[in-house]
Amino acid sequence: MKLPLFLVCAVAACIIPPPTSAAQQRPNILFVLADDMGWSDLGCYGADLHETPRIDAFAKESVRFTNAYAMSVCSPTRSTIMTGKHAARLHFTIWAEGAEQGGPKNRRLRDAESIWNLPLTETTIAKRLHDAGYLTALVGKWHLGDWQHYPEAHGFDINIGGTNWGAPQTFWWPYSGSGRFGDEYRYIPHLEFGKPGEYLTDRLTDEAMKVIDQASDKPFFLYLAHHSVHTPIEAKEDDVKHFDAKLRPEMHHQHGVYAAMMKNLDDNVGRILDHLKQRGLDKNTLVIFASDNGGYIGNDKASGRDMPVTSNAPLRSGKGSLYEGGIRVPLLIRWPGVTQSGTCDEPVILTDMFNTLLHAAGLPTEPNDGLDLSPLLQSPSSKLKREALFFHYPHYYATTTPVSAVRAGDWKLLEFFEDNHLELYNLLEDLSEQHDLAATMPDKAKELRDKLHVWRESVGAALPTPNPDFMVRKAKTN
Repeated sequence: MKLPLFLVCAVAACIIPPPTSAAQQRPNILFVLADDMGWSDLGCYGADLHETPRIDAFAKESVRFTNAYAMSVCSPTRSTIMTGKHAARLHFTIWAEGAEQGGPKNRRLRDAESIWNLPLTETTIAKRLHDAGYLTALVGKWHLGDWQHYPEAHGFDINIGGTNWGAPQTFWWPYSGSGRFGDEYRYIPHLEFGKPGEYLTDRLTDEAMKVIDQASDKPFFLYLAHHSVHTPIEAKEDDVKHFDAKLRPEMHHQHGVYAAMMKNLDDNVGRILDHLKQRGLDKNTLVIFASDNGGYIGNDKASGRDMPVTSNAPLRSGKGSLYEGGIRVPLLIRWPGVTQSGTCDEPVILTDMFNTLLHAAGLPTEPNDGLDLSPLLQSPSSKLKREALFFHYPHYYATTTPVSAVRAGDWKLLEFFEDNHLELYNLLEDLSEQHDLAATMPDKAKELRDKLHVWRESVGAALPTPNPDFMVRKAKTN
């Protein structure tokens, strides 16, 4: 039986009142979301090969979260940002195309069922802000459903580039073609009138700056969801040469093309921040920078390099996994006049963005699965009234079998569905999750497993099921 939302997260109601100074009422909101950027891909989070001076400078003016989390793949994270509800509650637990395909048919389990259209019955943050008088715009990646569920149907006045697809055919204009995804022809709408050599991240930033210009005196919510640094791994030749020459064997990051993509993304974050300042809007714009999941550690043929795209070291694994490398992400928030710049070690999750943005706009928060992070923005050393964070990926991926996880304090438990085995880690002492304590601390493992089970039942989480075809094949081979 599902518990009422207000019992799951009653503490989401905001305690701290919104700012009262005229300069800080109804701030503009710029949310820049990178795609597949790992926790340690930025200089301010410890990157070695990569160069991200503009984002690093922004971090010094922001609250830099060291324990920020997302879902382990893209669409689920985006659904939680939009609704403030956990992906497991929404039953939106895999990316859109993966939900449509239904998962592998030759594994021990069948993937849990997942939706791939964000229901029109959900009230998004865009809808709430639109109704409060904001100009709302999505520029870039949507990946939350088909044409009947595009951004326009979910409260966005403007949609530039958002479709049901999760990745572009190419980062080079005209950003279209087939072959990378079989015979499917992909394109990015509303980016006409480009020219050869034009690069997607540059163009999306151009379009985002036009939105700011068109907003005039109206407050805006601009969701700039870049495709970078998702595959295909493609970058400008001069930048690639620069990073190839910089490579050293001792570096964690070894992919010169990916490093060049990171540089370009950093350049473009700098461009839009400069544009806000030039327009005199920087002092009344709340800016958020984050990534939708951990870094992708598979290979990408488009780059011509037989190596992992990135490394999430010191974190274990990457995208898809519920180890830290798959779910811990960079998060930077700057709200002039409100944020006290510094480092925040309190665990947070991107689901919290919904109520945080409502509070920033002076609107009532909602009793959903996210909290309002305003207390942390005003005092990074403060604490939230939350016992645990939960994760649920009942699907197969290159980095994982179906799994759920819970983080409570410094403790982290993973429960794998194929054989129900548990893994227990103390993240304070073992950030890289190398020392499984489940066998030596069975009481702690049971405590967290019970907590995880209660949560799954409370949100109605869909579970994987036994695959009868697998059992038949196994019997024939024995």
